[in-house]
Amino acid sequence: MTDQQPARDWRDDIFDAFVEAGIKQVAYVPDAGHKKLIERAHAANDMRAISVTTEEDAVACLAGAWLGGDRGALLMQSSGVGNTINMLSLMTTCRFPMPMFVTMRGEWGEFNSWQIPMGGATQAHFELAGVKCYRCDRAEDVPATVRAAIDQAYNGNCMTAVLLAQKLVGTKKFAVGSAGDNKQ
Repeated sequence: MTDQQPARDWRDDIFDAFVEAGIKQVAYVPDAGHKKLIERAHAANDMRAISVTTEEDAVACLAGAWLGGDRGALLMQSSGVGNTINMLSLMTTCRFPMPMFVTMRGEWGEFNSWQIPMGGATQAHFELAGVKCYRCDRAEDVPATVRAAIDQAYNGNCMTAVLLAQKLVGTKKFAVGSAGDNKQ
């Protein structure tokens, strides 16, 4: 038996930063990398977690939250970034703040070749749309990086994105057995 505490999950650091920053609405497209964070947002009495069909819907949702007086944050996977590009012009033109938290795919040990192109283009797409990008490769980078991104978004009325590296999130496994027996 050991006296050591289990390592703190970096998703808890993001949730704590949301609470400290007064984030009241969390829009998301379901994603395994954000699962614990999504569960915590749903369980919080003073936070509303909103599942959306597409990432562009999340952008519109958070524009409405801001107009209604609430701070919000968007959770998505890198494969959905392309879905946001047109709607990000709304946030830029109106100078609505929006911190985004993106679990990366197509990087470290990716099994799915379809994830690689967008994973490699995520930061460039965001930057072309005027989003300030931060990156977390290690759990110890998360607390300060998340707080900096939230502060910049809300103090500067701009969009920020924290790219949560696949090395941090973990790789998905896809085992193929007999026909019809695919497991993930």
